[in-house]
Amino acid sequence: MLGGVMQSKSKTFLACCFCFLLGTVGYSLISVDIENIVWYIAGFLMVFLITVTRGSVRYICIFLLCILLGIFRHGLALPLDQIKEEKQEIIGYVVTEPDVRQDGIRYILETKDQRIYLKSGLYPRYQYGEVLSVSCMIERPEPIENFRYDMYLARFGIFHICQNPSITSLKQKQGNRVLQSIFIVKDGVADIVNRRWHEPYAGFMAGLLYGYRGGLGSLNELFAITGVTHIIAISGYNITIISSILIGLCIRLSIPRQKAFWLVCLGIIVFVIFAGASASVVRAGIMGIIVLLAKQLGRQSAIFNVMMLTAVIMTLHNPFILVWDAGFQLSFLSTLGLVYLAPLLESRFLFLPKAFEIRESFVATISATVMTLPLILFQFGRLSLVAVIVNVLILWIIPYIMMLGFASVMTSFMAPISIVLSWVAWLGMKYIVIVVSFFAGVPFAAIDVRIPFLVMGISYGILYM
Repeated sequence: MLGGVMQSKSKTFLACCFCFLLGTVGYSLISVDIENIVWYIAGFLMVFLITVTRGSVRYICIFLLCILLGIFRHGLALPLDQIKEEKQEIIGYVVTEPDVRQDGIRYILETKDQRIYLKSGLYPRYQYGEVLSVSCMIERPEPIENFRYDMYLARFGIFHICQNPSITSLKQKQGNRVLQSIFIVKDGVADIVNRRWHEPYAGFMAGLLYGYRGGLGSLNELFAITGVTHIIAISGYNITIISSILIGLCIRLSIPRQKAFWLVCLGIIVFVIFAGASASVVRAGIMGIIVLLAKQLGRQSAIFNVMMLTAVIMTLHNPFILVWDAGFQLSFLSTLGLVYLAPLLESRFLFLPKAFEIRESFVATISATVMTLPLILFQFGRLSLVAVIVNVLILWIIPYIMMLGFASVMTSFMAPISIVLSWVAWLGMKYIVIVVSFFAGVPFAAIDVRIPFLVMGISYGILYM
């Protein structure tokens, strides 16, 4: 009887989470402009009905209230006052780590009113927390063809962009001192990486160690064609694959599974902090830990509750991610695949060797690919026909390259040892580049296939069945 009550509460909890997310998604897509007072009145009525009704009517009111809460949360995320679209001089500080690319640097400026997005040249460079005076034309971002550029920026809390900026540093600092220290350390690591490896391998190693993607050049396209871009992106899938392999290595070194689990979780937390603890990095770390927790506990139903609660908490923090953040969607779906699909597939691939975690990486790749493929075809319209085999060929070596790269950086004060380690790491990266370059050159390695939203929905319906 107690089990039945617990199961009923679990279903009610999941339904409430789903309704909240549904309300957020609905408002994202429809964006009905209604005064907040209306939502207050509707919420009050729902709470009143919940207190005076019984049975199924009460549950319906609870679910409707959750939908209203999702709508209301999304409405709160929209700016109350819009900045005038005209040439202005604004003062603010760099609120996130600068996004360095080959064609320039993107900054997010925190002003007294809101955040502003601007792009400048590679030099001079400004750091996190630096206070800047900027003269520019303020504009609202607009959609670019089929790309909702405005919503892409909205997920960072940005509703205005700064065109053709003239920037002056005020030589002042604001922001979080812990993050400032982390970014100073990252700059030091980046300097060592650039001295130990030449491009594109310096950019490759930086991508593996802390998610930097600014120096890969033509490798970016090769990685995209072969479906391995995730190895240099900080994603839940990437962290999960690497951490799963590391747990396997720990067990092979006779470290008990429980201790290995906590060691790897601690490693994920340290990695998240080192990478700057941005929203996407924190999300990736959470998703990675959830998969490890599922393997540790073996209770998939409980893990799904945890995932739904995690999605609700992330949406409460940023309601734009559900519809407009493909990274969140891919991380969530790949995590579902690793938790639910991987155990079903593992028994079918017992013929694959366990050496170098080949079986682990193959099953994980298949599971994540199956779960994310409909979304990828809907969002990006590209299908890599060689992704599975390329992932199997290279994933096993990624943790070793990361460990060698990390060791080379940490021993930089002992030049001979650091140089030897960097050469061995370079050999591993060279192997990956050779594999990727070969398969990217295969005819029809990737094809353009875009599916409509309805087909994507049907695909996930089939997977659920």
